[in-house]
Amino acid sequence: MEKTYEIRPDQSIELLKELHILTRDQKLNQDSRRKLKQIYHLTNFIEPIIQTYENKSFTLIDHGAGKSYLGFILYDLIIKNTLGKIIGVEINDELVNKSNQLMQKFKFSNISFMSQDIASSNETIKNAEIVTALHACDTATDDAIDFALQKNADWLVVIPCCQAEVYQHLKKNKSKNLNHHLVELYRHGIHSREFGSLLTNILRCLKLEYYGFKVTVTELVGWEHSMKNEIIIAENLRQKKPSAGDRIEKLLADFDLSELQSRFLNI
Repeated sequence: MEKTYEIRPDQSIELLKELHILTRDQKLNQDSRRKLKQIYHLTNFIEPIIQTYENKSFTLIDHGAGKSYLGFILYDLIIKNTLGKIIGVEINDELVNKSNQLMQKFKFSNISFMSQDIASSNETIKNAEIVTALHACDTATDDAIDFALQKNADWLVVIPCCQAEVYQHLKKNKSKNLNHHLVELYRHGIHSREFGSLLTNILRCLKLEYYGFKVTVTELVGWEHSMKNEIIIAENLRQKKPSAGDRIEKLLADFDLSELQSRFLNI
């Protein structure tokens, strides 16, 4: 049998089989190994956060839960031994039904799933101490950030994905800004996409700082595992930073993106 040294000793093998991360004979294919490594790395970032809630209840909201790999593995490894609970939010009804069936099969009592978009879940969910969003595409990451701000969450952990909104605006306004030296940062198509993603995340970090969060940005895993590799971890210090708002306005003005001000200064 192939060695399963990647699997942690206290982890449910049967759960990993049901998630199709392990085959029935407990093997990992290359895609599953890469996926599991990403989730373990993310778990390593989240576990110290969870430990701050020793003997206290908390709710972790996992937005864009998909097949709920993160939620189930977090629950199995860490949260089942705490006073916490997980709510996975996913708009795909079929995925939510499968996750709920799996939850019932393993009799996990403090994890549940709901079929909603992120914006709608703000009306349904009352409390959120920790908010996560793993590869929430384009503006879904912004929705997760807004959710965390509206709930006054203690922590936010997001891995942005497929940022297109700022890129589209840069592309639209490029022709009228060709004489501006900053256009060289995004004059070529590939640079527009890459710079659009970079600028999007910079604006997101400034927004979080403006609303009182301490922000850390780092890589999740090596680039050989995923090109969507940036992780933003934000701790709510509840100390607003007005200068960050000023920087947002200046960046938007410099790159002719003032029409997006409501996106990044909107709470």
